[in-house]
Parts: sequence; structure tokens; C-alpha cells
Amino acid sequence: MKKICFITVFCLVLSCTQIATQNSANPANTNPASAEISFVFNRQSGSSSNQYAVWVEDSRGNLVKTLYATRYTANGGWERRAQSIPLWVSKSGLSTMAKKDIDAFTGATPRTGTQNYRWDGTDKNGNRLAAGEYRVFLEATLRGENRVLYSATVTLGSGSDSPAEAQVRTEYFGNSTSERGMIEGVRVVYRQ
Repeated sequence: MKKICFITVFCLVLSCTQIATQNSANPANTNPASAEISFVFNRQSGSSSNQYAVWVEDSRGNLVKTLYATRYTANGGWERRAQSIPLWVSKSGLSTMAKKDIDAFTGATPRTGTQNYRWDGTDKNGNRLAAGEYRVFLEATLRGENRVLYSATVTLGSGSDSPAEAQVRTEYFGNSTSERGMIEGVRVVYRQ
């Protein structure tokens, strides 16, 4: 019985030590700065639609982390349909990315409803980023050549724990207005 208790206590101490070591080795685990992107996605019928990506760039326009991209485009659909979220495709370096890296942020096209994505203030490798301004993007292919780009600037690192809502800018590309309801109510809330 003493042996079982000793082994149990030893395993508990060992696991707590590993968690503490991971948290101190990777400051991103304790980074309170974050941004949350939410919107209503209304799935469209037909083809050549329903593709979107959410990502973060630094103040110089370099992509620091992709939060989500629809699987069709990320897994080669961009080669068959060049109009599928083209800005994200060009910024992401998708053509040279390893499959395991792509799998880390892709998913099936979601059902209609509210979508939420959270950025934890880290880059794609989990490294905590410096305080400063970052831009959050949501690009969506509405149908064929018609797409929309939402962007918002967030400032991380002021030390304030109060949430702030960023102003979201909207740009439409293409002539059609019939699918503009695919993405609605985009909000970006961040903690500095």
C-alpha cells in the first residue's frame, strides 16, 4: 500500500513539475493579450463560395499566424480556383507549407451560425509577440470573383485587462451584391 501511495505522489509531483516547466519555458502560455474575432456565417448554396480565412499580421504586413482557413482552399483548392481567398493564399506561403502545418489551422466549412476565433498574442510557432499594433483579417470568397475583406487593428501590450472593441473595416471586391450576407456582424474584441 505504501508503495502505491509513493508511486501516486511521485507521478503527481512529476506532472506538476512538467506543467510548471512548460509554462515558464513558453511565455505565450501566460500572455494575457488576446483578440477574439466573431461573426455570423451564412452558408451559401452552390459552388465557388463558402471559403474564408482568418489571420493576423504585424504592423509591417507580415503574416504572423493563421487562425483558420477552410480546408478546400488550404488543401489545394486555391490551385483549381485562383479566386478562392487569394489575399490569404499569397500572404500565407501556402504553396511551400508542410501538410502538418496546414492541418493545424484548417477545418471543414462550418455550418451556418456564429463563428469565433481567438488569437493568443503568439506567432505560428507559439512564441509571444512584442507589444504593438497588429491587424486581424477575415477574407471570404462570396461567389466566383466576388469576395470581402474585413480588417481591424488591435494594440497589444498596454497592460490593460479591460476588453476593447476594434473598428472593423469592410472592403468588397467584384460586382455582385447577392452573396454579401454570407458573413455578417464581424466583431473584433481584444485585451491589451
